[in-house]
Amino acid sequence: MILALDVGNTNTVIGGFENRNLQFSLRMMSDRNKTIDEYVTHLRLLLSEKSVDFSNVEGGIISSVVPELRYVLKKAMKSLTGKEFLVVTNQMKLGMKIKMDIPSQVGADLLVDAAAALSLFPPPLAIFDMGTATTMSVIDREGNYIGGVIMPGLRLSMDALSGRAAQLPFINLDEPPMHLIGKNTVDCMKAGAVYSNAAMIDGLIERVEAELGEPVTAVATGGLMGVVLPFCKREIHYDENLLLIGLLSLYESNC
Repeated sequence: MILALDVGNTNTVIGGFENRNLQFSLRMMSDRNKTIDEYVTHLRLLLSEKSVDFSNVEGGIISSVVPELRYVLKKAMKSLTGKEFLVVTNQMKLGMKIKMDIPSQVGADLLVDAAAALSLFPPPLAIFDMGTATTMSVIDREGNYIGGVIMPGLRLSMDALSGRAAQLPFINLDEPPMHLIGKNTVDCMKAGAVYSNAAMIDGLIERVEAELGEPVTAVATGGLMGVVLPFCKREIHYDENLLLIGLLSLYESNC
């Protein structure tokens, strides 16, 4: 089994692959305050519930946008499995050139998303990831990572709005709006969140195509993308496990 860990600012997603097939995925909070020993205990429990035999783990790979957890989780996984896990960096074999002013500043999650999308679709590509931040990465016709945009995430934006506007409540997005024009405060907020993000994504795809001078394939991931996708007008290939697929691809290229 190959284990892949995608460490985000809010959650960490763990996937287990057998013969290139994703057997399971699970989520836990990305807790910067936990020690290595605490993570060992927590991960042993979570993975045991998925019937993971640690002696059969061949190796693994970690992508992290939280520097301190990159070290902690690598040590924790070594303690559990006895294996040295790969850590995603811009120095790995990525299958693409990074044409950025400072390549080392490109987030590991963006590199993994791009590697996954390139393994599934021909470039040029616009790749969206809706997490704590919403990001878009652009891959040109030659398969080069040429840049992108970073925006406040949907949930982060809504929480900031509720926190700063005294009369606006905190809302959940598990029930998307039925109509654009809301009839009460909560529906107005839901419609504003979902429709504005859908329009933003459609608009960004259009502007990328204008800048590149050719059509692009749009690829997306992230839990909140599943909420927004039905309201987008452009064709977008959505896979909630895109990052895990990318991690497996990078593991196979670099192990």
